[in-house]
Amino acid sequence: MLAGKKIAIGISGSIAAYKIVHLVRLLVKEKAAVKIIMTPAAKDFVSPLVLATLSRNEVLTDMATGNTWANHVALGRWADLLLIAPLSCNTLAKMANGHCDNLLLSVYLSATCPVMVAPAMDEDMWKHPATQKNMEQIRSFGHSILSPSHGELASGLIGEGRMEEPENIIRQIDAFFSATAKTDLTGKKILITAGPTQEAIDPVRYIGNRSSGKMGYTLAAECRNRGADVVLILGPAPEILKEDLSGMTVIKVTSAEEMYNACINHFSTTDIALMAAAVADYRPEQVSTEKIKKEKGAPELHLVKTKDILARLGHLKTDRQIVLGFALETHNEASNALEKLRKKNADYIVMNSLNDGAAFGADTNKITIYSKDGAQFPFESKPKTAVARDIIDTILKTGFPAI
Repeated sequence: MLAGKKIAIGISGSIAAYKIVHLVRLLVKEKAAVKIIMTPAAKDFVSPLVLATLSRNEVLTDMATGNTWANHVALGRWADLLLIAPLSCNTLAKMANGHCDNLLLSVYLSATCPVMVAPAMDEDMWKHPATQKNMEQIRSFGHSILSPSHGELASGLIGEGRMEEPENIIRQIDAFFSATAKTDLTGKKILITAGPTQEAIDPVRYIGNRSSGKMGYTLAAECRNRGADVVLILGPAPEILKEDLSGMTVIKVTSAEEMYNACINHFSTTDIALMAAAVADYRPEQVSTEKIKKEKGAPELHLVKTKDILARLGHLKTDRQIVLGFALETHNEASNALEKLRKKNADYIVMNSLNDGAAFGADTNKITIYSKDGAQFPFESKPKTAVARDIIDTILKTGFPAI
């Protein structure tokens, strides 16, 4: 997918700039054309000579060199994608406010291509309200944000602010180009659930699970990028709220009951329903209105079943609607998934197994898709962005009347 793509990389002043050496090697290996612009501060962290050698193009750092002018307008129009990585706090602030005091910012402000950024900074700097406000500002410009991860930082602290690794950036770029190349869901309304639910015990305690919401979000992003009208019903998954949610309707819920009601409210106008949320199967029958004190002894919780969203949508669907569910299994994977497909009256079940490394919060997944007509489609372990693409492609290729 990256062969022949023209990618301009803007490097700002951050210790994470050293990662760009590996990123450039990966892009060139994929046969992408790479041109690099650096801020003056970035030269203190990584060698322009190394980057020029690997990219096979001169690295630009100044508006003019001798009698040669760096044509920032032409460069901004040349690229299919402008990736700014690492994005420092300083460069972020300038982008958000339209400042233009170096070549990178000149290219950014004149770029006609999509922009993707990978922030890198210390945790306190990342979480500062000014930084978050600036992030919201550039997100409103339509830029793709590769949110920093949690890990060891240059300060020696452990926290959030670490720039994404080159391998993941490559996957995100590949997913971006793959998604933007298709508009085959234009005119379709797609309902997606994501994340966990939380079932209250008292005002501060709840029954929940470790679902990150990543699979549901990547499905939503894939569908949005392919032209669909997306409604994302999102359980308590705070990390997903940092992702690019532009171009989709996001309904935040907490409990299984709230998710059920939101699904029912939107299902009648839905073409495809993708039920990726990890919905609690049980909830406390009684919820204390006050915090339960441990001095009173361990509370006895009587659990009752929550409403089965997938089964209800399977019952309500018409011949012009598609319903897809997920099955996370630990044993007898295929038989359990097929039984779920039948009992829920779904059109598809996506099965993954803990024995194959499936886990909440992971960036990869290995799935097999079962359809109601008896077909099965196994896939190797892939990043969840690619898994989302496989799921949508499978639905479109199998020719149900709703599509």
